[in-house]
Order: sequence, then structure tokens, then C-alpha cells
Amino acid sequence: MSIDHHTGLLLVVSGPSGVGKTTIVHRMQKRLGGRFSVSATTRPRSNEEVDGKDYYFVTNSEFERMQRGGEFLEWAEVFGRHAYGTPRRPVETALERGELIILDIDVQGARQVRQAMPSAFMIFILPPSEDELMRRLQSRGRDDQDAIERRFAEAQHEIRQATEVKLYDAFVINDDLERALEETCQLVSEKQRQKRSSAPSKSAPPSP
Repeated sequence: MSIDHHTGLLLVVSGPSGVGKTTIVHRMQKRLGGRFSVSATTRPRSNEEVDGKDYYFVTNSEFERMQRGGEFLEWAEVFGRHAYGTPRRPVETALERGELIILDIDVQGARQVRQAMPSAFMIFILPPSEDELMRRLQSRGRDDQDAIERRFAEAQHEIRQATEVKLYDAFVINDDLERALEETCQLVSEKQRQKRSSAPSKSAPPSP
């Protein structure tokens, strides 16, 4: 069952590793407000993490129950080990309050969200070129060359998925971080204005 909310805005942002997506999304959130959706996961909680703030930490059986009950907007298994999912109800409640809710997810998750909530606004962050993306992956200094090549191949695949289907509402090329941030903020702000202007006004209560 698909649900459209006419007050808040569900924002989905996707993009491959090394494109600068996380930096853009967090700086946009600080500028525009809103908050990130808290995901549920079956992976163990670290000592630094807080249940309900960083993630909802659940057992495998609880995750499966939530999945069967349609309680996720989107979910996926990562490397066949641990499962992650976006609980539906907290997002719906926040949207009903008129909030901006942000999901930082991949193309697979975005497809599921689009089916569940067609009114979601989706942005994909692109690199200026494949050569530049490879340079950024190498400059991070986090991985050996084999891992970099694997991430680059995954990024190429994700970009093809995103650009070959009509899933995303907008594409932002991160050739300059400040410019890309400004464009992203403008896109989201304009969508928020459209949502507010199209929301049905509440009628005044009848006179006694």
C-alpha cells in the first residue's frame, strides 16, 4: 500500500562511495533542519552506540517479523551478514508533523521507498567524471588498491542504475562542494515550498 503525506517531506539522497554525498547531506541538514531516519539493524551494538538514537538494534527474528509485517519502508542485507531497514511508522509520524526526514540510502532502497511513498523527493549525487571519482577514492587513503577497484566498480554500477531508470527527481553533480551543497539546498527548499502550498488547508471549526 502506498502512502502520500502532504505536510512533511521525505528526502532520499543516494550516491556512490567517494562522491561526497555524506558531507553534502550532513551540511544540508544543518542548514535546513530536519533529521535523519533511524534505521533498524541486526548487527551488534558497539559500546559507543545508543539504541534508538544511532540504530534500533533488533534480533534476527524480530527483524524478520517486522519485514513480514510490512513495517519497513526499505530493507536490505549487507554482505549477507547483517540486515538494515527503515522503520515505516516513525517516518510516517514525523511527516504528519510536517518534518523534513532524510534517508541516506542506495538505489535498491530508493526503489522500495518510491513504491511505498511515491511523494518522496529523491536526489542522486554524481561525480563530475569517472576519473575524478577514482581520484577521490584513492585520495581517501582508507583502502588498498583491490578495495578501491571494487568500490569503483560498485560506484559505476550504482550510477548506471540511477541514470537508466526514472527513479530520481534530480541529479546534482559534485564538481565543487559548495556549489553542489547550494544546489541541493535549493532543490529541497523549493520542494518544501511546493508541499506547503499544495497541502489542504484545515477548515475552521463550525460556530457553536
